[in-house]
Amino acid sequence: MASIATSTAASSTPSTPTSIAAPSTASTPTSTAASSTASTPTSNAAPKTASTSTSAVAPSPASTSTAAPSPASTCTPTTPSTPASTCTPTTPSTAAPSAAVVSTSTTASIACAPPAPAPGDAVGLRERARGALLGLAVGDALGAPAENLKPSEIRARWGRITGYVTEHPAGTDDTEYAIFSGLLLARHGSALTPRHVEAAWHRWIADRDEGPFRGAGFSERGTLENLRRGLAAPISAQHRHAWSDGLAMRAAPFGVFAAGRPAEAARLVAIDGSVSHDGEGIYGGQAVAAGVAAAMAGASPPAVVASALAVLPDDSWTARTLRRAVAAARRGERAVRSAVVIGGYPWTDLAPEAVALAFGAYAAADGDFPEAVLTAVNMGRDADTTGAVAGALAGASRGAGAIPTAWASAIGPARGSCLPSMRGHHVLEVADLLVPGGVAVRGATGAER
Repeated sequence: MASIATSTAASSTPSTPTSIAAPSTASTPTSTAASSTASTPTSNAAPKTASTSTSAVAPSPASTSTAAPSPASTCTPTTPSTPASTCTPTTPSTAAPSAAVVSTSTTASIACAPPAPAPGDAVGLRERARGALLGLAVGDALGAPAENLKPSEIRARWGRITGYVTEHPAGTDDTEYAIFSGLLLARHGSALTPRHVEAAWHRWIADRDEGPFRGAGFSERGTLENLRRGLAAPISAQHRHAWSDGLAMRAAPFGVFAAGRPAEAARLVAIDGSVSHDGEGIYGGQAVAAGVAAAMAGASPPAVVASALAVLPDDSWTARTLRRAVAAARRGERAVRSAVVIGGYPWTDLAPEAVALAFGAYAAADGDFPEAVLTAVNMGRDADTTGAVAGALAGASRGAGAIPTAWASAIGPARGSCLPSMRGHHVLEVADLLVPGGVAVRGATGAER
């Protein structure tokens, strides 16, 4: 996402936990290479969405326990039921709760049974899970150099981006926050609550010395400032950038976990987002989570788009831009960009814009991985996030095998450039944790499988 460089970092970072990734232990996510940083705007004239307060207010950090039960005790995947039929919602009225409602009353049995792919589907669930999260990291790394650039600036520098344009490609805050949320989801499953999310933000981010915290987006900075002031969710999300794409960039793990159940994916990601986002920022995350959930069950690209739209308020900014982007997709990336981007507007991390550009790229490519990601990246704007979201959608649709080997092999464990506590974790580790019977890998990722 559009990022800011900070100089407030402590010179030393605390030792990172060695077992956070495993479902039953506290884990330390990893991060990827430095993202390109945008200069910090001086104007706060960003559009403010209608406030949507939630009724689930987490306790203050001091009283919040972080010792959650192991995932096995809170979420035991069982034999999946009917995946394919849940991927093509027909009416918005059946959507997941809006951002204003972050209910935690749904029982664990609903969300703890990720379904297998549809009968006859040649791509397995684990292959799709790995495709979704590896696709996210690849899209993030491909798009990072083009972040905040216009298409004309991209052409002037590289002609057209057709692969990595840096010597040491790596993900940015998009990848590290996706790892962070994925590990949290693997621990709590469908029992996830705003209290769990807030406690994790404190334990692994807010209450630690940050280091440079390179690549942190404006919404993350605002959330951390509020948490450090003692504000609890959802009040912690009341800042000027609650509409950002910071939730959308970390939403894919929820679709992986709730494969074939877009509404459940949307419910869970709204809980995660209650700490940091509001209004359109929540809707953007819900669209991505629902789309990935549908793709995980083998839905076609049109059905993936329908699933994303079904969990959004029909008149929301996110739904309107998503519909425009997909309608323009058949005319190519220039048409998609023209249908969505607000000319002259300085902020590139708008959730309604970034999510629509990513879905437009995915639709224009008909789910093809290289084409979807490169289309997103070459449109510029918040290119690391649009690339990451398009990569997650296409990776879930086609599986990890659809990602070019040269691109996939460049993605290593997270470097902790943005979140030091995530250093050493790999997106494939997280993907494996989120599918039935999944356990993390020990070795390159430093976690147990």
